[in-house]
Amino acid sequence: MSRIPNHERGLYLGTVPERAALRHGATLLTLDHDLDVLPDAGRRLTVAEVAAYAADLANRLAAAGVRAGHHVAVCKRANVDAWLLATAAARLGAVPVMLSPALPAPTLAALLKRLPRPHLLTDGPKLDELADLPLAGLTASVIGVAGAGRGVASLARLAGSPAVPPVCQGLDEPALITHTSGTTGVPKLVVHTPRTMRARLRPQRFLLGALRRRETVAVSVPFVHSRLFAAMALTLLKGMPTLLVNDQDPRAVARFFVKNRPGLVEALPRSFLAWEGLAADPRAPFASVKYFSATFDALHPRTVRRLLGASRRRNPGFFQIYGQSEAGPAAGRPYYRRHARAMDGRCAGFPLPGGARVRVASRDGRAVSAANPGFIEVRWDGLAQTYHGERDRYDENLRDGWWRTGDVGYRTRAGCLHVLDRDTGTAPGAAPAPGAG
Repeated sequence: MSRIPNHERGLYLGTVPERAALRHGATLLTLDHDLDVLPDAGRRLTVAEVAAYAADLANRLAAAGVRAGHHVAVCKRANVDAWLLATAAARLGAVPVMLSPALPAPTLAALLKRLPRPHLLTDGPKLDELADLPLAGLTASVIGVAGAGRGVASLARLAGSPAVPPVCQGLDEPALITHTSGTTGVPKLVVHTPRTMRARLRPQRFLLGALRRRETVAVSVPFVHSRLFAAMALTLLKGMPTLLVNDQDPRAVARFFVKNRPGLVEALPRSFLAWEGLAADPRAPFASVKYFSATFDALHPRTVRRLLGASRRRNPGFFQIYGQSEAGPAAGRPYYRRHARAMDGRCAGFPLPGGARVRVASRDGRAVSAANPGFIEVRWDGLAQTYHGERDRYDENLRDGWWRTGDVGYRTRAGCLHVLDRDTGTAPGAAPAPGAG
């Protein structure tokens, strides 16, 4: 542990707001919801205020017994204060473990068992769901964001706790853990380090760099996802006014965007799908948007066309990014009005500037093609470090430094990656060929 972080080589989540405030303290973060942990903070916060809140919450967590190297499981109802609380924990040198509030109690119990006596940072509604779990045996402590109860410490009652200095991990020590949503079984706990998280910012700067002026950025991704931490680091450190969207109802989104007029919108494909009807809204909530960006899953070409048509900016673009929690952003491409009609939903684009190398390895020794797709593999310094408590499971996907994503596809002669399906394990041949498709 060190109190002098090397920001040129690693991303230290706990110091991001403080660093950003030195240059962009007056920049605004605008929320569409109130913070559960700071209900009186309001919905328009300056970066300087965010930095002060992060330090204050870190002091409270320290008073509750959180120390450097401890694991802090954050599991509460959806709210951007999950990011703020994780930032506070990271400021102490603790490792925030981001767990979705949608996880059922048995799954959450299984994940808590994998961690070495974590602190559980939660709220009243989630505690009610977990009433049948033996939390005293699964955790070192339970900390509530607001009220206290039997065996539950209250952050609200710890306001005014003594100040503690920030502590930073080594570049290759665990600094953040997020879970990945498997289709079956208990999710995996993905371990990120300062080095891997900073590497992931390189390709993502490319999209912000496409904005030729300082624009407002709207972010609507799960507050417990690793993508949210990268997005917040980039927008804060670059001084971009940021809108944080929690309410997914199209009517609420329309009001929020009409009032605040974003120039870039990043959201899940399912959110864009739900919002595409707003393209016909007479208030034109997407009129100010220069770029849309979606990650995780492919988006229907119709939705892309409607969103681009709703912008009143000159030559707006839609960026489709292919990646995953373990690999980070691996490939992508922009679409513009002039060729959105010919968009292929399976086309994931090209390796991103400053990002990963991508190859497609044969499944059966024959050449990779559209008719004979291969394993999509990624290699770079942005790969997650491991699965916490399941190193063997992580190593199964590594081959000479190449990470097998679990998807199958091929690359065109121009090098464009096409993702066809998930690997079902039914293809002939177990070992990948060394060449790329």
